[in-house]
Amino acid sequence: MNDPLDGPNAAPDHHRVIFENDRVRVLETVIRAGETAPVHTHLVGHVLIVEGGSRFIRRDPDGNVLLDTRTLGPDWRLPRVGWSDGLPAHSLENIGDDDIVAYNVELKGG
Repeated sequence: MNDPLDGPNAAPDHHRVIFENDRVRVLETVIRAGETAPVHTHLVGHVLIVEGGSRFIRRDPDGNVLLDTRTLGPDWRLPRVGWSDGLPAHSLENIGDDDIVAYNVELKGG
């Protein structure tokens, strides 16, 4: 994608394309414990596959908290597999002890 806020463009230290063809693009996302991925987007619908998770804070481009997983209770865990219709511009701060490692399988039109 040519969008400057697309994950691999805006946050290349945390997002990389590991496979792409005319039907799908697969992103690997790694946000190490204590790191923050800068403002980026995931505008395309995608299947999210989580290999490793941790608590995080998602903020909008102005720094306003969109989601702080500490508010979701002590038993909250990232789902192993899920669907997202896409996410507008946000940063993601890993506030847990474990790395966040996930794969986004983005569907292309057609």
